[in-house]
Amino acid sequence: MSTESPPKGQVPALHAVEGGAGRNPGTPLNLDVIEALRVNLSAVERRVGALGGRRSVKKDWQAAWLLKAVSLIDLTTLSGDDTDGKVRRLCAKARSPVQRDILKALGAGDLELTTAAVCVYHDMLPAAREALEGAHIELAAVSTGFPAGLSPLETRLAEIRASVAAGASEIDIVISRRHALTGNWQALYDEVKTMREACGPAHMKSILATGELGTLRNVAKASMVCMMAGSDFIKTSTGKEPVNATLPVTLVMLRMIREYAEMTGQAVGFKPAGGISTAKDALLYLVLLKEELGTRWLQPELFRFGASSLLGDIERQLEHAATGRYSAGFRHPMA
Repeated sequence: MSTESPPKGQVPALHAVEGGAGRNPGTPLNLDVIEALRVNLSAVERRVGALGGRRSVKKDWQAAWLLKAVSLIDLTTLSGDDTDGKVRRLCAKARSPVQRDILKALGAGDLELTTAAVCVYHDMLPAAREALEGAHIELAAVSTGFPAGLSPLETRLAEIRASVAAGASEIDIVISRRHALTGNWQALYDEVKTMREACGPAHMKSILATGELGTLRNVAKASMVCMMAGSDFIKTSTGKEPVNATLPVTLVMLRMIREYAEMTGQAVGFKPAGGISTAKDALLYLVLLKEELGTRWLQPELFRFGASSLLGDIERQLEHAATGRYSAGFRHPMA
């Protein structure tokens, strides 16, 4: 894996993906490519450690970036106390994520702003589908024995098919971490490819649970294997692990996306999830994404935040941009 930054955020040899993301058809598993992957830990840490000091987005530019961040959120509820009412409220917020008076004060009153998607458990799909009817918002379901992914394969595949039949347009699957931890890349490839086939028309996001993979090299290899198996997105975490999305993990996964695009001409999306709860954090991820992969990836088709509380802090920062005053957190429903 190269540790040098591309010049001015430009990604070499990616002209073939400029027209659109499309579905990732995958490739045959190439174990030579997988085994050759290396990660320079000190270079990764140096790269992300300097990010905040080099990139400062202020005033109107910051507001614009934060509005973009809202459009990239998978607004998520994955709790044991989820109810139809809670999901309907979440969907209402997804349809109108920022208060209209704030948008008007920012000169963005005509902006038809929504979040990119709503992400729920399978049982909550009917309520979410009804609440999102008529909106251009994707409906995502977590599947395959989320979050551990340890149920029998046939049960996981049946769960995927049931969620697609219930209206999910995106499926967030979890990989079997044991395959990555033991280096059984063929087993991981076969599993993810089978799940991709079960998704049918629904886009598939593969959750690596990076906090449980042990090393950044395992993260790099698992990322590449999942893309070869046909993942439309690779995602950091379930949000349930002790360590979720981090900037070092993100850098490694973005470099793998770039390497896969250079090999195949196919753009694959990225979704950091878990632990991203402030507007400041969101800006760092967006800047890193733009520098590593370019502006093309700053679209819902290729980038998502897996978050819920993040929206509350972004809305609070946008209100400050509009009024010059910070409001109390309880004024914003997702805070």
